[in-house]
Amino acid sequence: MSLVVKNLNKKYGEKTVVEDLSFSLENPGVYALLGTNGAGKTTSIRMILGMLAKNGGEVLWKGEPLDAMKVNVGYLAEERGLYPKYPLMDQLLYFAKLKGVSKEEAKKRIKYWAGRLEVEEYLYPPQPTGKGRNMKKEKPKTADQLSKGNQQKIQLMAALLSDPELLILDEPLSGLDPVNTDLFKSIIREEVAKGKYLIMSSHQMEVIEEFCEDITILNRGKAVLQGNLNEIKKGYGRVNMFVKCDEEFADIIAKHQLKVLTDTPDGKQIKVTGEEQARAFLDDLLSAGRSVVKFELREPSLHEIFVEMAGSVQEDAAATEGGDHE
Repeated sequence: MSLVVKNLNKKYGEKTVVEDLSFSLENPGVYALLGTNGAGKTTSIRMILGMLAKNGGEVLWKGEPLDAMKVNVGYLAEERGLYPKYPLMDQLLYFAKLKGVSKEEAKKRIKYWAGRLEVEEYLYPPQPTGKGRNMKKEKPKTADQLSKGNQQKIQLMAALLSDPELLILDEPLSGLDPVNTDLFKSIIREEVAKGKYLIMSSHQMEVIEEFCEDITILNRGKAVLQGNLNEIKKGYGRVNMFVKCDEEFADIIAKHQLKVLTDTPDGKQIKVTGEEQARAFLDDLLSAGRSVVKFELREPSLHEIFVEMAGSVQEDAAATEGGDHE
């Protein structure tokens, strides 16, 4: 067991923003922290890194308190963390030095990651080939000259330069176009294949499903759902039915008193209690002579679980707050 977070707490005055958060990352791979805006994800990450003082709990790495000055940790923050007016190469060399990477080795790694992340033109500006006094060298690029996506690439490079054992990614794909999203995903897969430990915070549920086996969903600083994602889905059962017919079948839905979750030109997604109810529904469709184009019964997606869990918690909180005023 490499990373253990025990009973992490954070308060601002009387307000608790993280309450008794506990989880562990036992093997190399990706652990997901999920939650709505303000749920406590970034605050938790900052406490894990020691960037923010905690009011209780502990964070252990290989049985010892995690000290980011001693443990090789890479961190990609959600917010832009580059100095806007300083040359990018100088910043990367400086960040590498802070992590104990020699200048010679840092230059090699920067060269590699510049190619891998397709930002060579910003770190290695072309030099003039002609002669004469009017030939000027192109000035080194600074962060404020780059798009948000390319700044994100430079920040990921900075996080990877020390070849970290533990890599923490806070909304790593936020604001990226599809091409660069795939590029970042491929790098994350490579880091996992190298045996790295990753914590990822993301609003993109399909990304979490792609990479993470274990998750914690936070709501108002509390863990409201936690565990192995596949086991969580199995616990819900195959309760999401998707049906597409050539003919309308609202009468069959009404007969079975089912709830339509989504209704699109491609078909209807319907909530059922399980396989028995779905089978009875399908039998009635066929008996009524409806042409079934597509029929699928599946477990809920992480997105659906997240929306249901976050929504139910907020409803409970609203009911409690309403009761307090009575």
